[in-house]
Amino acid sequence: MFPLRRVGSKILKQWRTPAAAVSQTQKNFSSEAPRPLSVLTEDELAMKDTIRKLATEQIAPLVKKMEDEHKIDETVRQMLFDNGLMGIETPVEYSGSGCGFLTMMLVVEELSKVDPAVAAYVDIHNTLVNSLFMKLGTEEQKKKYLTNLCTKYAGSFCLTEPTSGSDAFSLKTVAKKDGKDFVINGSKMWISNSDVAGVFLVMANADPSKGYKGITCFIVERETPGLSVAKPENKLGIRASGTCMVHFDNVRVPEENILGEYGHGYKYAAGFLNEGRIGIASQMIGLSQGCMDATIPYTLERKQFGKKIYDFQGISYQIAHLQTQLEAARLLTYNAARLKENGMDFVKEAAMAKYFASEIAQTLTSKCIDFMGGVGFTRDFPQEKFFRDAKIGTIYEGTSNMQLQTIAKLIEREYKQ
Repeated sequence: MFPLRRVGSKILKQWRTPAAAVSQTQKNFSSEAPRPLSVLTEDELAMKDTIRKLATEQIAPLVKKMEDEHKIDETVRQMLFDNGLMGIETPVEYSGSGCGFLTMMLVVEELSKVDPAVAAYVDIHNTLVNSLFMKLGTEEQKKKYLTNLCTKYAGSFCLTEPTSGSDAFSLKTVAKKDGKDFVINGSKMWISNSDVAGVFLVMANADPSKGYKGITCFIVERETPGLSVAKPENKLGIRASGTCMVHFDNVRVPEENILGEYGHGYKYAAGFLNEGRIGIASQMIGLSQGCMDATIPYTLERKQFGKKIYDFQGISYQIAHLQTQLEAARLLTYNAARLKENGMDFVKEAAMAKYFASEIAQTLTSKCIDFMGGVGFTRDFPQEKFFRDAKIGTIYEGTSNMQLQTIAKLIEREYKQ
């Protein structure tokens, strides 16, 4: 078992930014020259190597089985808990690993090189559920739920509904006050990890008369009467990641199960999804690199017309182009992660990273199938799975068009100032 807690906040102290940076940064960091974005600390490199080994030895042999069964194998889930990967940023006092945000993104990237479905399970649990509890929870809520989230069960973030996708704040799920309780009614759709989650963070409107400003975040345990989880969706990609509808039929929760402030759910949903988008970008660059790692060796061995297919300019130049785009996506992602980790504005950079990384992942995985020829079209090789897994990147946690809208708004704001 890898003791993640050995790294922790030490990683943050090793990062330096330039003296010419904004005053906020000058207050927190020295004036030493900055590290290149692609240069990691010793601890971060050790983390990457450790996760790579775990993924290769304990996840890779089960990828096809999990894909066919549409669920993450129990031994894999237990391994993730045992190695501290279900509480990467969570403080040690709540049984977490106490690492930095970039470390968490590196974990997602490395897992995605082997199975993006497992990476999605870890990413959504950490960047949405754990983060909400860490930043909004009372001490009692943290003690009750964070320890279990790090050691026992996964969590789900319930926002999307059948009639509210990109227009998330038009949700219909309501929470009606009844004495000291709230009674929740409605349905959520496309809820990741819901097949195995032990706790759900549910966005419900506690005061529809106020519109989206009535949306409140509620903690709902899986065994609460009236909560039911439908069978997993039969998806195109990341098939082992459980995605289900979750129904709430007169689900009664006490007032103390409100997470954060009453009526602030819409702020939390928008804010924490920004962090999550960096996680999706990490997933996309990871699966893209995994696909390239499985493809380039083939082009160096496969011969046609008396020479390696890599030696054909039409192949090698395309690979060079794709690798350049992948490296650009990686730098966008690492930059957004560093900004977030250092407490700086990162919304535009997160949207850019998710948009670019997810679009590139679709192109790159498709081209890798082309390079492989007929065998790339079979399930005997990993390229077709990477291709299917990549598609979700332009959809969940904000479609590509929604990312472009965010980027455009922020650009406009910058030039109006």
